[in-house]
Amino acid sequence: MSLRARAERERNCRRPFKPTPRLSSTGFAAQLLSGILDYKTILDTRSLPIDRVSHNRKGQPLCMEQYYRLFTSYRYPGIKRDDTVTKDMSELAESAHAIVVCNDQFYKLDLLREGRRLEGEEIYNQLRRITNDATTNREAAIRVGSLTALPRPRWAQVREHMASDPVNKKSLEAIESSMFLLCLDTSPVPVIESVDETDEAAMLAADNDAEEDILCAYHRDDKLLAQQMLHGMGSKLNGANRWYDKTMQFIISRDGNCGLNYEHSVAEGIAVIRLIEYILQYMDEVKRWRLIRHPSICELPKPQKLTWNADQTITEAITEALLEIDRIATNLDMHVLRFRKFGREFPKTVNMSPDSFIQLALQLTHFKLHGYLVATYESASTRRFRLGRVDNIRASSIPALKWCRAMTADREQYSTDDCIRLLRAAMDWQTEVMLETILGHGVDNHLLGLREIALQLGRPKPKIFEDPTYAKSNWFRLGTSQVPTTMDTFMCYGAVVPDGYGAAYNPHANYIVTVVTCWKDDKETSAEKFSALLEASLLEMHDLVTSNPDLARQKSPEPTQWTIPEELAVNKDYNPPNITH
Repeated sequence: MSLRARAERERNCRRPFKPTPRLSSTGFAAQLLSGILDYKTILDTRSLPIDRVSHNRKGQPLCMEQYYRLFTSYRYPGIKRDDTVTKDMSELAESAHAIVVCNDQFYKLDLLREGRRLEGEEIYNQLRRITNDATTNREAAIRVGSLTALPRPRWAQVREHMASDPVNKKSLEAIESSMFLLCLDTSPVPVIESVDETDEAAMLAADNDAEEDILCAYHRDDKLLAQQMLHGMGSKLNGANRWYDKTMQFIISRDGNCGLNYEHSVAEGIAVIRLIEYILQYMDEVKRWRLIRHPSICELPKPQKLTWNADQTITEAITEALLEIDRIATNLDMHVLRFRKFGREFPKTVNMSPDSFIQLALQLTHFKLHGYLVATYESASTRRFRLGRVDNIRASSIPALKWCRAMTADREQYSTDDCIRLLRAAMDWQTEVMLETILGHGVDNHLLGLREIALQLGRPKPKIFEDPTYAKSNWFRLGTSQVPTTMDTFMCYGAVVPDGYGAAYNPHANYIVTVVTCWKDDKETSAEKFSALLEASLLEMHDLVTSNPDLARQKSPEPTQWTIPEELAVNKDYNPPNITH
């Protein structure tokens, strides 16, 4: 929370849907909101099935608190550090609203009425009211959403100034107390603009072949789809149609691109993915809705449009923020690699961890491109512990370096079998480090805790944290994360350092999707080159292990040098302390 970078760089997940004459983007949005309300019912009763470990102490329960923070949290900007405030779920049980953003204008949409949730038809008609008003008044929009893309100290100052005005304060409170944002985006490609003005019932009777004439999200490549989710594709399009401090922003474009942008401080990707997959399954089950004008539309009050008083200070800050959005959008280099030769099942055939296999492919790729390994961050879930989030699996190791050198050397120096043995040694190291980290024996969180305790107690910072080696070890030029899903979705985020890469990968059974990012300001990095070499590395590793699969299956005789004593690794009598908050 002390990082002063912009919230706009955070993760997002996207999934395109194919718009058809059966359902407009507004109708799709109504279904999506109904699915969210259905999920909210489960959260209200805290009846989500508990996640359990599928391997390594199979059946062990995992902490579920992240799931219950998705709709109750908000990140407030601060001069020195941000604060995240999380409300109790009971506060949403009887009163809940969403903020709908359309053409850079904000609307408060109440989702409950007289103790019941709105029906899909009611939501649809309320959204129609919003889109009609936003279209009529788009030229008068005050683009306050862009302010959340400012550097955090600057945004904290501007927000404090805004809140001094009663009108602005009321609007800010409406956004900050909302469950989530629904961003109805302008399409960056041509669409049939009349589609939302057509009665849904009439559309149902349309010729099925007509859907082929609609230019939709599937005609855009993955890169453009992801860019829209991450930064709105600049100030000229949807860069200000956001509020980056809110945890969940569901984004629907008129051309059918849909996904979300989420603020990462309150939850990991797994909680978001589970929510998305629940909603998409719900929507698939109700896809034959006939959305028509509901009789209660006259009884429902119009959604409240949020108003703003923008003085010179705010106006100048908006101009500054719009320039910042364009700078980030222009600077971000991104490539989406869909690797189709094999997926997560192949490494299992030679007794290798799919995650470790991909991690070593990333190490080999960086070595090929730059000639050395770097500090690498791979998030490792610590949800086996109460309130656990993640620790860091450090994939750059001595065994990995030896293997990378062998793979890039002449075969006269290292035979194919030599490379397999070195790969196996690196693989075993990586797999054991991964296991020990998820079991709570990682080093990063431990050191971070010691540093923060010293700061809180007002003691001098321990010397280890002043050492340049420590700083270098935490300059993660390769930031990676595995986010597996059952559907064809992926997540992405910007590189965490100016001269590094971000690599989010989703290993499916028979293919792997990886989103590589870096910053164009750094002339030594290239997302496209990294992706091309990653594909080559995966193919090279496939050919290597299939040349002698029996040898590849053999565990390395080399010690990993990361072995936790058995009495610490497996202590069945240990009872964790009861932590209260």
